[in-house]
Amino acid sequence: MLVSTKGRYAIRFLIDLAQQGGKGPVPLKEIAERQDVSKKYLERIVSLLKITRGHQGGYQLDRAPELISIAEVLALTEGGFAPVPYEELEEHPYTAYVWENLEGAITRCLENMTLADVLSAGEEKITS
Repeated sequence: MLVSTKGRYAIRFLIDLAQQGGKGPVPLKEIAERQDVSKKYLERIVSLLKITRGHQGGYQLDRAPELISIAEVLALTEGGFAPVPYEELEEHPYTAYVWENLEGAITRCLENMTLADVLSAGEEKITS
């Protein structure tokens, strides 16, 4: 599975929000500058995510990072985790076993990985 820039930036956006947690809604412009991505592109990504918008236009997480799975984020931005087009599964039933199992493994891995896990792993890499 190849994750698009949309999926990668969505995770970076959510990590940024989590790092700003407790400071109230964060303006999209600030996040765009920190993440070196256009505000317009981030607006398109944010529209796909289930996220709380503040009354002055900023954003904040609506749940704790421990409750946001990476699978949830990528499902919203990527549409799924299939490593090959579904037509391939129908046309080649013998190899479908391989691709269905790979999709299942990817899904289980991402379902068990939360935004908090990503934050923690990133902090470990920075401090080591």
